[in-house]
Amino acid sequence: MSARLHALHAAGQSLWLDYIDRTMLSNGDLARRIAEDALTGMTSNPTIFEKALAEGAAYDAQLATIDPALSDREAFFTVAATDVRNACDAFRSVYDRTLGIDGYVSLEVSPDLAKDAAGTVAEARRLWAIVDRPNLMIKVPGTVEGAAAIRELTADGINVNVTLLFAVDAHARVIEAYIAGLEQRAAADQPIDRISSVASFFVSRVDSAIDKQLAALAAATPAHANQLLGLQGKAAIANAKLAYRLFTASFSGPRWAALAAHGARVQRPLWASTSTKNPAYRDVIYVEELIGADTVNTLPPATLEAFRDHGEVRASVTEQVAEADRALAALEAQGVSLQAVTDTLLAEGLASFEQSFVTLLAGLARKRAALAPSVA
Repeated sequence: MSARLHALHAAGQSLWLDYIDRTMLSNGDLARRIAEDALTGMTSNPTIFEKALAEGAAYDAQLATIDPALSDREAFFTVAATDVRNACDAFRSVYDRTLGIDGYVSLEVSPDLAKDAAGTVAEARRLWAIVDRPNLMIKVPGTVEGAAAIRELTADGINVNVTLLFAVDAHARVIEAYIAGLEQRAAADQPIDRISSVASFFVSRVDSAIDKQLAALAAATPAHANQLLGLQGKAAIANAKLAYRLFTASFSGPRWAALAAHGARVQRPLWASTSTKNPAYRDVIYVEELIGADTVNTLPPATLEAFRDHGEVRASVTEQVAEADRALAALEAQGVSLQAVTDTLLAEGLASFEQSFVTLLAGLARKRAALAPSVA
């Protein structure tokens, strides 16, 4: 058992694995991680499934049995739902032990629905019914349209993982959607004590984008180079700490107390994109600096292994919050707009997931054609 991973969990942070494939579900690897590594959940996205389906033949047997009349999109969700359902079953003991606080597995709606609230709701309801597990979370992007869908799905009693959050104001929007959805459900005399949600706030990509801008500014203005380069690596963690501050403020006070009295659960911040992109930075920096109560970190396998080896645990997410404010103000003073950066990152994230989905479906079509019985 990993002392560091268990210490991280004991500090109030749930460890979820940002990865899924059929092999790990069947060879005992996932069961071992749950038993030994304090792993309490799993996330997936189109890019992860694209890679899983492209590599090897683990999915071929099921693909060969799928009705050829089904579209490639329907075939994908048949396959994905099987993996997610099996993963939900693997985490069911965690879900039961924590009384539904943890033990979730996420499945994302089609990325091309990011600007379609009604389409998102319809597909989320369909996926919820297909997987048919209480510890499923449906991933919905944190767009304006996504927020409208989140409110409706929460009122339906569906667990939602809000994805692709980069900006604190977008985080505020989805918190409001979640709380309003709970209020709508409670007003209809429906139970709210087993609904869970997380808000996936993306971290390292913010530094990657802003560091690039700072380097360009430093090259253009050598007299200010030291000052500009000194701001590198500061934005992402500062941004996330302000998101956590918003979280603690939002889930307090009379409005939240009225829901909590009926058993409502907070929408936990989930730190995503926590692998380190810049080799100059510590490889576990986006884990070590964002540890705190009621948080989740979804870790790619390599980052999880790095933390197991040398991660350090302390209650860090509430440290130096005033300094986080100052760091972001310093960036704005140098002409680096965090709002512009996060708007771009959201657009790029949506485009990237949509492209992965297109590539995935094209690969699936080729596999299905190759596996189809020959016709005389």
